[in-house]
Amino acid sequence: MQDFAAIDFETANKEYTSVCSIGIVIVRGGEMVDSFYSLVKPTPNYYPWFYTRVHGIRWKDTADAPLFPAVWAQAAEKIGDLPLVAHNKAFDENVLKTTFKHYKMPYPNYPFYCTLQASLKLLPSPEMIENHRLPTVAKYCGYDLSHHHNALADAEACAAIAIKLL
Repeated sequence: MQDFAAIDFETANKEYTSVCSIGIVIVRGGEMVDSFYSLVKPTPNYYPWFYTRVHGIRWKDTADAPLFPAVWAQAAEKIGDLPLVAHNKAFDENVLKTTFKHYKMPYPNYPFYCTLQASLKLLPSPEMIENHRLPTVAKYCGYDLSHHHNALADAEACAAIAIKLL
């Protein structure tokens, strides 16, 4: 796969609709050519300490951020008709579909691919890789993920993995 959009969401809490940031990396011809990042005012808008500890985003960071529909309008322009790729697509695809439904937006039925599933299939043995977490697989594929749980950094890592494994 040479052309795709790698995507990552961070959520404010356990609700899939609580997107608080989005990162997208556009890959064309096997090269990262564009990116998009935005904070998002989550719905519902609360941050348990655990979530903030993971990604560092707080209520005050997103208090004046745009809602998901406005952010997605910008993201969709970059994505166009590209397939989406995520590391653990089950999470990101659920977030996207649930949030579209919450805002009563028609879902475009993006083809969705998973770098986690690819790594489990192509790098199965502990001799090859110790685990299949995003930072570990990214490192194996030559990408240093030093800002894990920043949505754009995670999308870049996912893109690097997809370029190597998909």
